[in-house]
Order: sequence, then C-alpha cells, then structure tokens
Amino acid sequence: MAHPKHKISKQRRNKRRTHYKATDPTVSIDPTTGEAHLRHRAHWHEGELYYKGKVVISKEG
Repeated sequence: MAHPKHKISKQRRNKRRTHYKATDPTVSIDPTTGEAHLRHRAHWHEGELYYKGKVVISKEG
C-alpha cells in the first residue's frame, strides 16, 4: 500500500476539496426554443428533447 512521505496539513487538504462549490451552475438560453437550461445538458420542451438547439427525441403522441 502506498503511504504519504509527508503529512498534508488540514488547510491544504481542505483547499483541494473546495473546488466543486466554487460557482453556481451556468444557465443558457436555447436559441430554438428560448428556454433556460443547464449548459451541456439536454432539456425537454413541449414533448421534444433538445440538445444544442436541435431535436434529439420527439415524443409520438
């Protein structure tokens, strides 16, 4: 098993663990639908799944 050669201080350890909560999630507006959504995520709008402004899945109904 690997062991650290030097002790990592609590401050240094905690600095490394803070990056995931640095900023709020970024929200974008879809150019096709005008709907707000999380960046790099597909989103549903009126029964169709959009990604990068294009329909990926359309519900048959």
